[in-house]
Amino acid sequence: MPLGPLQHYTIEPSDLEATKDFYCDVLGLENGDRPPLGFPGYWLYSGGIATVHLLGERKPREGIVVRGTEKKFEDTGRFDHIAFAASDLPGVRKRLQSKNVKFREQIVPRTGAAQIFLYDPDGVGVELNFPPEEVQAEARA
Repeated sequence: MPLGPLQHYTIEPSDLEATKDFYCDVLGLENGDRPPLGFPGYWLYSGGIATVHLLGERKPREGIVVRGTEKKFEDTGRFDHIAFAASDLPGVRKRLQSKNVKFREQIVPRTGAAQIFLYDPDGVGVELNFPPEEVQAEARA
């Protein structure tokens, strides 16, 4: 069975609204259509695809494990980060600074691509990858 491309990832945030605001206001995803699933949550879209699913409080039912938002995670277990293709390196940098979001930036050796690393409100790592052409254009400016 060959696998296709990643469809989405799901987070059970400790603060549903703050996490939605982070992914929309800071990263620029769009809150979009979500089926009536019987519990709160959001589907956040990137390029027309519901890439990030956020789960609110759910009631346990057969076959479903509900961790609940009262559990606080010291880290994200073995999960490290999610990466997005990105563009407008100077604009993203300014946006993160204006929202007071801490981030780390690096240039990938050999490829020249730029990367920005940051964390969502629950400590989930986010990587933004910018093509080398943007780094070269910024250097020329």
